[in-house]
Amino acid sequence: MNPIVNVEGLRKTYGTTTAVDNISFEVLEGEIFGIVGPNGAGKTTTIECLEGLRKPDSGMVRILGVDPQNNPDFLKLHTGMQLQQSNLPDRMKVWEALDLYSSFYPNPVNWQDLLQSLGLTEKRNTAFSKLSGGQRQRLFIALALLPDPELIFLDELTTGLDPQARHVIWDLIRDVRSKGKTILLTTHFMEEAERLCDRVAILDDGQIVALDTPEALIRNLGSEERITFHVEAPLPASFEQAFSGSIRIEQQGKRIIIHGKSPNGPLITPVINLLTENNIKFRDLSTQQANLEDVFLALTGHQIRT
Repeated sequence: MNPIVNVEGLRKTYGTTTAVDNISFEVLEGEIFGIVGPNGAGKTTTIECLEGLRKPDSGMVRILGVDPQNNPDFLKLHTGMQLQQSNLPDRMKVWEALDLYSSFYPNPVNWQDLLQSLGLTEKRNTAFSKLSGGQRQRLFIALALLPDPELIFLDELTTGLDPQARHVIWDLIRDVRSKGKTILLTTHFMEEAERLCDRVAILDDGQIVALDTPEALIRNLGSEERITFHVEAPLPASFEQAFSGSIRIEQQGKRIIIHGKSPNGPLITPVINLLTENNIKFRDLSTQQANLEDVFLALTGHQIRT
């Protein structure tokens, strides 16, 4: 895949505050690339420099081969943008917004098709002020898709949405990518990045502290699994002997906690197999595995700040 976003040594300051501190990365054609981190990490400043809305103090930015500062008209025709703070007139209807914005482009996609694909057909005559948070975000995605862009910027798209609306937006983003689009998104929701992104750059205090696929970042953390369940009778000695010394078993009365890491896949598989083979009755089994939140904590030493 070809890189369609190239960033080298990007730096942006506001007075004595360094918002983005000498970061470099590339976004490949057809992928969902995430810039993740807490509020104040520099995510929005980074994406606004890429969109041409802010001028970097130093470094090189190329979007589809061009400098966004010198080619704003090219960017408007070949990229779609959803800003962190977006709004429309309260009385503007959904169809009016799409019809108006489509007039800004020489070859826009059919906005009526967007109504259908984004589930807004029933809301076409609804005023913007009457839309729910999720419906507004779907409308902003539709507006970003009007120029039929090669690259789409999404900045904190699901902030403020309830879990159900967030999942709907996630499905829409996957569907947009399936149509051959490249997506660069920022988010402070680690679960969002883990579920959506092909690769993520973890940003903290203006610096990239890690960049890889979510799976690789979690795998490289080397974190243990934790499996908890309850039994009616004590575990037989053969159960503990079946595991290597790197796996620890705690018995707190009827509650069993197993900590460790299996070299051959998830630890829960051999645990359940052993319980079944030994006819051990168990209940309330749960497992916890590392996620991007754990990666962030390990790399920065503090929890994600929202």
